[in-house]
Amino acid sequence: MSKKRRVFTDATKFKIVIEAIKGQRQISEIASDYEVHPNQISNWKKQFMEKGSTVFSTKKDSQVVELKNNEEDLFKKIGKQQIELDFLKKSLKKWELWKEEK
Repeated sequence: MSKKRRVFTDATKFKIVIEAIKGQRQISEIASDYEVHPNQISNWKKQFMEKGSTVFSTKKDSQVVELKNNEEDLFKKIGKQQIELDFLKKSLKKWELWKEEK
């Protein structure tokens, strides 16, 4: 049976890489603590050194921000439409009362 691959968050990767960069412990020690292969830590460290803080960010991060902004816009539109609907209902009632008086 094959093992299911573990997915590490950006924060966890960053924490592991920082520990490796500090050099206070061997990469093999860090790897056993986090149950990660030492080569994986070396790869993450290399990526971090080459690309800096953007190395672990994904498209998902920008998609989440975009979706949140879109959600805010939709809530604003819903609120505006609700106000307009309430106004039209009140206006219709006033108009019906006015028409009955005539």
